[in-house]
Amino acid sequence: MYTANPSRMNRIKEILRIQGRSQTWLAEQIGRSYVVTTNYCNNKTQPSIFILRKIAKVLDVDVRELLMETKASKVIG
Repeated sequence: MYTANPSRMNRIKEILRIQGRSQTWLAEQIGRSYVVTTNYCNNKTQPSIFILRKIAKVLDVDVRELLMETKASKVIG
């Protein structure tokens, strides 16, 4: 069974929280279902580079911001 490496996870959920936006809103903006978007946000699946760029544009952040390590992942990793 695959276990995600915390240092390689995305920060989509964290950035949504900081911006006060919902996963439902993001799903509508990127043209993906709520379930698919939730899986991205919970790091159950990772978006393609194309979708990751689309998410970055919608959230008005540099794509690298979506991939940067968090303090928690540095401690765990």
